[in-house]
Amino acid sequence: MHLYLSQNPRTLYLATSSHDERHGHPRRALVFRAAEGKSSQAVVEFLRKDQVDLSGTLKVTNRMIKGCLGLISVDEEMFLAVIVSATDIGNTRPSSPQPESVAKIHEVAFYSLTSSTWDDFSSAYDALPSASFPDQTDAILRDAYSQPNSSATSLVEHPCSPLSKIVSAGTFYYALAPYWDLSSRLSRRLERDEQTAKDLGTYDERFVWNEYIVRSLLDFRDRLDAHEREELDRCQFIVLAIQGYVGVFTLALPAPPTHGSPTVATISLISRLGWKRAGTRFNTRGVDDDGNCANFVETETIFSTDQNCFSCVQVRGSVPLFWEQQGLQTFGQRIQITRPQASQPAFERHFAQLTEEYGYVHAINLLGSKENETILTMAYDRSLRNAPDLFEHNVSITHFDFHNAVKLYGHEGVIQALRRQENITDNVDKFGFTMADATSNEIITLQKGVFRTNCLDCLDRTNFVQDILSRTTLEQFLMLIRKEWLHQGTLWSYHRELWAENGDALSRIYAGTGALNTSFTRSGKRTLAGVLSDATKSVSRAYINNFQDRGKQIAIDMFLGNLSTQRQVTIFDPLHDLVNEALNKRLHEYSTTKHCTIFVGTWNLNGRPPSSEFLLPWLFPRSSVQDPDIIALGFQEIVPLSAQQIVQTDAEKKRMWETKILNTLAQRPNKSAEYILLRSHQLVGTALLVFVRKELTAVIRNVEAASHKTGLRGMAGNKGAVGIRLDYHDTNFCFVTAHLAAGHSNIEERNIDYRTIASGLHFLRGKTIDSHQNIIWLADTNYRIELENERVRALAQSDDYDALLAADQLRQAMDDGDAFTGYSEGPLLFRPTYKYDLGTDRYDTGEKFRIPAWTDRILYKGADLDLSVYSRAELKSSDHKPVFALFRATVRVIDHATRFALSRMLFDNVTSTGPGEKLDEKLASLTFSSGSKDLPPPSSDDAAWWDIPVIPPEKLPYISSKSPPYNPFDSPTDSPISSSPSSSEEELYQALTLQAPIAPQPLQAVRRPPPPPPPPRTRKPSTKDSPPG
Repeated sequence: MHLYLSQNPRTLYLATSSHDERHGHPRRALVFRAAEGKSSQAVVEFLRKDQVDLSGTLKVTNRMIKGCLGLISVDEEMFLAVIVSATDIGNTRPSSPQPESVAKIHEVAFYSLTSSTWDDFSSAYDALPSASFPDQTDAILRDAYSQPNSSATSLVEHPCSPLSKIVSAGTFYYALAPYWDLSSRLSRRLERDEQTAKDLGTYDERFVWNEYIVRSLLDFRDRLDAHEREELDRCQFIVLAIQGYVGVFTLALPAPPTHGSPTVATISLISRLGWKRAGTRFNTRGVDDDGNCANFVETETIFSTDQNCFSCVQVRGSVPLFWEQQGLQTFGQRIQITRPQASQPAFERHFAQLTEEYGYVHAINLLGSKENETILTMAYDRSLRNAPDLFEHNVSITHFDFHNAVKLYGHEGVIQALRRQENITDNVDKFGFTMADATSNEIITLQKGVFRTNCLDCLDRTNFVQDILSRTTLEQFLMLIRKEWLHQGTLWSYHRELWAENGDALSRIYAGTGALNTSFTRSGKRTLAGVLSDATKSVSRAYINNFQDRGKQIAIDMFLGNLSTQRQVTIFDPLHDLVNEALNKRLHEYSTTKHCTIFVGTWNLNGRPPSSEFLLPWLFPRSSVQDPDIIALGFQEIVPLSAQQIVQTDAEKKRMWETKILNTLAQRPNKSAEYILLRSHQLVGTALLVFVRKELTAVIRNVEAASHKTGLRGMAGNKGAVGIRLDYHDTNFCFVTAHLAAGHSNIEERNIDYRTIASGLHFLRGKTIDSHQNIIWLADTNYRIELENERVRALAQSDDYDALLAADQLRQAMDDGDAFTGYSEGPLLFRPTYKYDLGTDRYDTGEKFRIPAWTDRILYKGADLDLSVYSRAELKSSDHKPVFALFRATVRVIDHATRFALSRMLFDNVTSTGPGEKLDEKLASLTFSSGSKDLPPPSSDDAAWWDIPVIPPEKLPYISSKSPPYNPFDSPTDSPISSSPSSSEEELYQALTLQAPIAPQPLQAVRRPPPPPPPPRTRKPSTKDSPPG
């Protein structure tokens, strides 16, 4: 296929070539242009080629286009991603009735739909524009541009260059035919019926890496009628790509004595890398709240002849706990389990997904006896023991210290050591493999379980062991069909080569270098050259992972749509836009709200460890208030701010305070809730701890921590901030503790610190502090009071807070817009919290004789937050007094099943037509009237707007529609969907069969009447009534 460009309006045409048409592709074109005034909405048409005038267009590249990966919005511009270079890897299963060939992507180009700035036609030098092409083509040709992989130089990098580096690295693959699904393993494909198996929209969404950018095109495809959808698939305009590895070898094996000709066999290896927790080595570890783990790969070994086909599937993935590695990583891995008490729900979700997908699961943990790896192993084993009833013996584990086995037996002895593990050998027999008849695709036997192997990175050790398991299972298959093939050296040589290449490919993706130990995998021997190669790779990994991977992580997140600032490209569809607008207005019908209480405290500890002082007056200051749902505690100077601590922070003090607080929570009288430490994080002396009720861990998700230094102009962490963010049901919160610049007169430095933190503290996927719905700062802000020392002390002793507040530096900065703009603070009805003589309630009498100040503050922003208490506690073990606040927050709980049901109901009601009514005319007439300043007040629980007699009928809002005279988006008050959300099948069925009500008419009655009955159900539109795609 070829890609053409025209101007006015700027339009890209992806059209079949004569070569495509000779091979049976329909003569078609897929036409793209940007919707007017929108950087993330496109207009797409699927037309016959004779309906498109290509005479006035320019072919943007001489190279054949292999397919389209999708549409993406970057820097307020929209780009079409197309494959411009790919090679055929081979047919992974020649015995299949249809070829199952795979291509490797070598280069992807991104062409803008919105601007000519990035046009480069240097590769299309012999495709000169026709005479009818607009005059501005010459200007386009002169534009400075560098396509991401172009040799042309440019002063400005193409905005999609990082994306192109990711998808053009030789690790992406796609199926060369539309009728087979590369993302799904063989057993799943063979279980589908014939029609589903050939549907491009049927795939394993865990492994389709361009799902985010191709989603709009798949939705567009779904709206086409069946014939056009089939033709679109046959054109192969839309490509679904996996990342990982695909390798194929074909070989001749001896035939039985009764048959002279050899048997042609094919051995293939397909590794599918999951994208749901994708990233680089030190940036992405462990599991997320949905149970997706880092570096999750499904690897399938396929062996096929003209009679039988064999498939064996294994998976690998990071230890499914919340853990990470912070700071500069060399060869000693510093591991932190970030949510040691809150990993269980995510851990169980992960294994529940595996058992649902694969059946039995046997985990093989290859971590060793090093301190950090031992910590992970113990936590892994403990989490598995804590969930015995959930899996009903479907999940088991073997701990195998790989490095110790190599030390004892060498790499050669590891194979035998593994085969002596009864748990492993028993499960090899128990799980079996998938076997199918080559000619009929009939399944003879199905694999019943899967091995889940991990080491620290799930690369070198994991690949070595998976190679052994793959060979062991294939040997079992060969024992059944042809024993003599067990001794064919060529077969096992190819098998080793495939697994060595697989290890290298997966290692390059995750760690930036090839895998270690592959010299042994390839040759079966450990050589000096292999040892030197492994040493070189280790050094390269350390450099790449520490200094290059951050930019790569951002590019991965952008490609997957994970950045919080991204907007997914949509295809212009007024019907769906109307439905989405109506859904947003009817939020209350598929969601409820619940109230929660949040305790927030901040305390500068002056570098002191926990003492015998009781913390209950601070943590539970009001006995009449119920136990809070969330407790967020910010500490400053949790360690002394010495040079040694700044260079290498001691985390022991933080652990001591965690223990002290947990003990206080557990031992308090009349407790009604049990708390766990959800997450903690430390930056030198600044630390943030978040505790939650134990029963809430299943509904609190996406917990992340981040920090930002402000000391010594961002070089040192003696000053700075720590943030923790989380989603509680469908409402998000961000807690920030900070220690701003000290010094009475350093107001501007504090303002700068605040702005630096607000703009520079970033969570994963581009989230910032201000991207959250509810934000609470609990900090030692260090702002002082601009009065004489004696005056401040006298006013404090007399509790004259108004006079002190008038001279408060923070309030002045907020009023002037210099810091904390948009934030609120409760009334300061307590004495200044700094500075006291230790162990007393007496303000500083030392040599420096500090002026008392409200340095310790709690500020907040968010419509869901309601402050109920703001005060301080009279603890004496520091020179600061701790401050606390109690919030009552509103949390939104969305029932996604009910939302989907409502969406379908609205869509069906809008597209249903009466006798003689045309759908396109009805859609054209469905326009919302513009807002009017004369609109009546909104309805309340006591009165509806149409009950108010003073409103003239002509002032009533309406939906302009010729026929029928009702608003299909109105919310019926007696609808089951309008009540509290439910996911039951009965209520979903009722929701899907609802009709929309007639719009209410103005009534003079005093009492609110029930809404009028719905109109009779009209017929659903036929295919020919559907709006054009």
